Amino acid sequence: MIHTNAALTPRHRLKVAQLVVDEHWPISEVAARFQVSWPTVKRWVLRYKAGESMQDRSSRPYSSPHKTDVKTTQRCIMLRLRLREGPVQLAYRLGIAASTVHRILRSAHLNRLSYTDRATGEPIRRYEHDHPGSMLHVDVKKLGNIPDGGGWCYVGRRQGEKHRAATPGKPRSKHSNPLMGKACVHKVIDDHSRVAYAEVHDDETAVTAASVLIRAVEWFAARGIIVERVLSDNGGAYRSNPWRETCTRLGVTHRRTRPYRPQTNGKVERFHRTLADGWAYARCYTSEAERREQLNSWLHYYNHHRPHTACNHQPPFSRLINLPDQYT
Repeated sequence: MIHTNAALTPRHRLKVAQLVVDEHWPISEVAARFQVSWPTVKRWVLRYKAGESMQDRSSRPYSSPHKTDVKTTQRCIMLRLRLREGPVQLAYRLGIAASTVHRILRSAHLNRLSYTDRATGEPIRRYEHDHPGSMLHVDVKKLGNIPDGGGWCYVGRRQGEKHRAATPGKPRSKHSNPLMGKACVHKVIDDHSRVAYAEVHDDETAVTAASVLIRAVEWFAARGIIVERVLSDNGGAYRSNPWRETCTRLGVTHRRTRPYRPQTNGKVERFHRTLADGWAYARCYTSEAERREQLNSWLHYYNHHRPHTACNHQPPFSRLINLPDQYT
């Protein structure tokens, strides 16, 4: 990297040295031509004669006698992962300055507790597949259905209970209305682009999950994305024969997360909260049917217009090019 105040680029430094060494120009004349001092010209001439690079040298000192030793650095990192304490507390334990602890943690990318897993204390290893369709994340999120008139989150618990009692069909009843139970939102999200597909059903059975996967693969294919792999948790629907047969028929490789490690499927887990904040509980719906009708329009907003931090604050569809409905 060229120094901010450098008068010559590496190409001009080489030219300066060649004029003096190879073409025998006087140093003073070359300095006047390139508007630099004669010591500057002499410096690059000497480096050229020695066969050295014309790039800037590192400003790092040859020796650092007061540098923190490796043992202390390793112990600092180990205590951070095990105790999850801050620089002040770790500095007291190690007998060094808090600023030194902060520098060590920054070098190890552990200076923020959000960079480590809460359960294990291990550093979070983020990944992203290099092209759309390389990996799809799938999962199901269950939401309480909204009774006619509105749920308790907006109208209050007392009024919400009245609406639920007045809505035809009661939960856990033999002839209950399915809209009074749980809404199972089947979500599919592309690892690279974060483009999402979702459907709402009244169950999370293997047949329903397999049907959603078929339609999702077709939906992505219509947008130029060929699905190669799919990642799910260890739910019963994803360990069933219908799911396995569907993946085989579609030519999709199925992978499952490690048990009790939802972080592995973190992209779709994070999408749960985005979906809840942006659609499921975004406003007061007067019925479950009204909320379900709004899902497709919200997905269009999410895919085409909503800025996404993982996409450099652009919508997910910005990572897919030459699509007919990309900017609609």
